[in-house]
Amino acid sequence: MDLDDVMLEAEAAMEKAVEFMTHEFASIRTGKASPALVENLDVEAYGSNMKLKALALITTPEARLIVIQPFDASTTRDIERAINESRLGISPAVDGKIIRIPIPELSEERRRDLVKMIKQIAEETKVRVRVCRRDAIDAAKKMQREGNLTEDALRDAEADIQKITDQNVASVEQHFSSKEAEIMKV
Repeated sequence: MDLDDVMLEAEAAMEKAVEFMTHEFASIRTGKASPALVENLDVEAYGSNMKLKALALITTPEARLIVIQPFDASTTRDIERAINESRLGISPAVDGKIIRIPIPELSEERRRDLVKMIKQIAEETKVRVRVCRRDAIDAAKKMQREGNLTEDALRDAEADIQKITDQNVASVEQHFSSKEAEIMKV
């Protein structure tokens, strides 16, 4: 493995951590209906765990309503159970083959709790990014000890890795600020 591979691997791992965070943020409700709130819920159906988006059509006909239409009516109860057991804190209403999820207005206290939750997710993501940085720098130092890298090249590599890390941490901060504003918007 050469230095370019180490750099590319570190950058890909950091980007994957940020992508995971944005995916987690999408599943946190903000008082506005969005299919992303429920589409990745695990539903136990047909004897295995499946994502809700694979079992049903998810739409938002109104700003505060999610409508779920299962492809197979026999999975309706399984979907309802998965929604009730999720951490969303919302109750579905089953109407024959259709599941309706009204999204209530968030209280100020609930908004603050959600901001704390996304702050924790953002901090965990920053830690993941920094772990990627540490691993990449350790790999570069190992190459230098083995004689495959000069001290100047090591210093340049460390600076490049830090630059990539700073960019990803800034991206985490930007996503956090955006989601916080979305949650606190009254």
